[in-house]
Amino acid sequence: MNHPAPTTPNENHWQDWLAWAAEAGIQLPEDAEFCRARERVWASSEYVALSAARHPQIFAALLAGDDLKRVYGATAMATALRDALAGVDDEAALTSALRQFRRAQMLRIIWRDLADWASLDETLADLSALGDVCVRESLALLEPWLHAELGKPIGEDGTPQRLIVLAMGKLGAGELNLSSDIDLIFAYPSRGQVQEGPRSLTNEQFFTRLCQRLVKLLEAQTPEGYVFRVDTRLRPFGDAGPLAMHFDALETYYESHAREWERYAMIKARVIAGPTQAGAELMDMLRPFVYRRYLDFGAIDSLRHLKSLIDQDVRRKGMADNIKLGPGGIREIEFIGQSFQLIRGGREPELQVRPILQVLQCLREKGLLESEVVADLTDAYHFLRLTENRLQAWADRQTHSLPTRAADCERLAQSLDFADWPSFLAQLNHHRTLVQQHFDEVFADPASAAPNAETDLSRLWTDPPEETTATAQLRQAGFHQPERAWQRLEQFRHSVQRKGLGQIALQRLKSLMPCLLEQIASCQASATDAEASPDLTLERVLHVLDAILGRTAYLSLLVERPDGLNLLVRLCAMSPWFSERTARAPLLLDELLDARRLFAPLHRADLDAELDSLLGPLASDDLEQPMERLRQFAQGNQLRVAAADITGAIPLMVVSDYLSEIAEAAVTRSLCLAWDGLRQRHGVPAGRDAQQNGFLVLGYGKLGGIELGYHSDLDLVFLYDGEGATEATEGERPVTAAQFYIRLGQRLIHIMTTPTYSGVLYEIDMRLRPDGQKGMIARSLDAFANYQREEAWTWEHQALVRARPVAGDPQLAERFAEVRREILRLKRNPDKVRAEVREMRAKMRANLDKSNAQQFDLKQGRGGIADIEFMVQYAVLRWAAQYPELTDWTDNIRLLETLKRLNLLPGDAAEVLTEAYKSLRAAYHRNALRDAPGRVANDQLITERGRVEQLWRSLMDETAANSDGGAK
Repeated sequence: MNHPAPTTPNENHWQDWLAWAAEAGIQLPEDAEFCRARERVWASSEYVALSAARHPQIFAALLAGDDLKRVYGATAMATALRDALAGVDDEAALTSALRQFRRAQMLRIIWRDLADWASLDETLADLSALGDVCVRESLALLEPWLHAELGKPIGEDGTPQRLIVLAMGKLGAGELNLSSDIDLIFAYPSRGQVQEGPRSLTNEQFFTRLCQRLVKLLEAQTPEGYVFRVDTRLRPFGDAGPLAMHFDALETYYESHAREWERYAMIKARVIAGPTQAGAELMDMLRPFVYRRYLDFGAIDSLRHLKSLIDQDVRRKGMADNIKLGPGGIREIEFIGQSFQLIRGGREPELQVRPILQVLQCLREKGLLESEVVADLTDAYHFLRLTENRLQAWADRQTHSLPTRAADCERLAQSLDFADWPSFLAQLNHHRTLVQQHFDEVFADPASAAPNAETDLSRLWTDPPEETTATAQLRQAGFHQPERAWQRLEQFRHSVQRKGLGQIALQRLKSLMPCLLEQIASCQASATDAEASPDLTLERVLHVLDAILGRTAYLSLLVERPDGLNLLVRLCAMSPWFSERTARAPLLLDELLDARRLFAPLHRADLDAELDSLLGPLASDDLEQPMERLRQFAQGNQLRVAAADITGAIPLMVVSDYLSEIAEAAVTRSLCLAWDGLRQRHGVPAGRDAQQNGFLVLGYGKLGGIELGYHSDLDLVFLYDGEGATEATEGERPVTAAQFYIRLGQRLIHIMTTPTYSGVLYEIDMRLRPDGQKGMIARSLDAFANYQREEAWTWEHQALVRARPVAGDPQLAERFAEVRREILRLKRNPDKVRAEVREMRAKMRANLDKSNAQQFDLKQGRGGIADIEFMVQYAVLRWAAQYPELTDWTDNIRLLETLKRLNLLPGDAAEVLTEAYKSLRAAYHRNALRDAPGRVANDQLITERGRVEQLWRSLMDETAANSDGGAK
């Protein structure tokens, strides 16, 4: 084959290799694809051309093995290095072998990149695999050599100690570029002493020497070059800190001393060498430092500050053309993705990934970034990283700055398939402009927004005026009692001073309060609820702020997200229940940040998925954390329902559906926790497992009737399969199956009712079980059935109308359903049933009705909710023997629909009761959200109450005994 005469220095290097190849009798590929690729690579990489000329045998081996066309991957890379290190028995040989291997791989990777034989993703993956295996295989040889020389490090518990290597930065993320440093942190599990050595050494001394040798081995510049430049400054305390630290010291550092930027850095941390189990333990320990349980909007301000420092450095050094650190560069794309990770990663584990493109795709899937934004950032990232690689491919030099010499500019443009430099520069500027635009949108500083000129309440906090001026301004802004409002503001100011907040908290409060006062005033201007006065809203919001003053993350949340602050103000204006609940559990403020979630409560499948996410990472032997997270789960989801309810996003009749499903999910998961705890202690009854557990939780009352309210407790009854009840469980501390199930019920109650930091999960009422408070916690299904047949009162059969399984064994649930149908379908004397139902209602009213001359008790008052419920229950007991479908449902609305369809109530009674029931429950819900008693003024709901009273007399009074109320 004829080859063109050399026209560049790189072509001279090619001629040198050709001469060597001819002398060595090496056949050169003759295909056109190879020739085009070779010319392209030699035109774009002096490093490859020079390396081939100076180390011709390496390039020849790549050609002979067809490696230039191979996709390696991590496994093949590791195998190739192990083969290259076979027979290496000292550091000198290891030093040489590593450098030869690195040069061969860099020639292969750069060739494939410049020839467009590999995608960017493959190039980054291969470079990262190269970094991984060089560290891992080097350590695999150095560690035993050092054992032989110095002895073996042993932990305080007597276990051998091994070094763990954390890769940070681009290597940690699997995104290494062509000429990158590798950022490493070294750790070992436990302090202790070296044993079997010639002299006394601590584990720290041993691992420090091991790390020093590893770093020197990798970065020492020899005639054969280097392997990787190693940067260890990301370790605790930087250059001033020990080179290697044990886990306890690391945990103390990250809990007490670490700075905010270290959280950002730790996002990309990945174990690349050391024992798998110890590495996983280290990552589990570090995760809470990086990913907080709450939505941490303080991270945005920290990243904003870090970016401003980088920008200052870029300007000072004249680095505007730096495609990594300059405006619209790679770092801004990373900051966008990682800001979301720091804020939300603790609550949304899917975001706990390292590669930035995966992060962006996850943000798109979650709807946190628009698809167009993610597409812009992804395209820009590919372009910038490809440009970065082409810059570094020329001389294997770490650079991110655009060239200034015309020839270098043209070479870079041509390596990226642009006709000329202006064409390349136009495309680069297009990408950088879009990146900077999206970056500015994410990191915009809300504090820069101008205050509302109309009311301008901002100075009331930042520069408080005299009281007369302040009250005049508050009156003008719409406050009804401006003197009292000003007094409350001053009380809050004094509370802030007493608590001695840090500088960050004070600064965030200074940014927050002016916006807050403006929003309270503007919220009132658009309010339709008479109770939503600015005076009440101010009181409620300050109550929440009082609870979060010591938590700068929540202050940051409200500062960084004006929409979240607006929602807080709106919901506090509408509901004291919301403000009280949020003040007690500030973690609920997280829910304000996602209006889609806030106003779209979850149904059962999604609730279960959320619980999987919340409880999945927790240790199986830690009951306190699952109990706390269950409470956060229930409160957060109840708040979503309340927000959707308050704002009218969901209709009233589904509010109780959502609240009931939350309770069911919580009971089900609590039962799982109770089962696991007893299983570990006693084993389980023969033939039982977590799914077919032989235990059933029945919901009675509002839970059973799918009519749960915001303040409702749970009426529960526990049943178990009595077969084999006297047989022992299969554990180390066996008990009978009956004892096991009684303890299971007790443990379930403990899990749900024991106060934690967030309070109780639900209050539990067990009085509806057989024999009431005197009865056993759990009964066998057969005993329950016998009780219902032979001993139960009519009111207990009334209660059974609303009973349904909410958790436990599905087969036992089917058997219970058969028992319930049998009992409810018993043939009864209509007059006797009516009399007993009426008598029980009279007793309840006498003891529970809180109506008076001014107020009506919505539930227990005459013509109220309980009257409707009792009429429905009477109808079921009266007619179920003839009409079995009356036992299909437990909720009043569907039972009334069934009664209407069967024409069992006179005239339009079913419709009247249905509409009255909805109206009364709507009022009850509204009162619950206002933290008001279940009463309304006596002049309210008069029509509905009158109709219910009339129907009660028609259906239930003595005079109805002979006519059966006009029903069929």
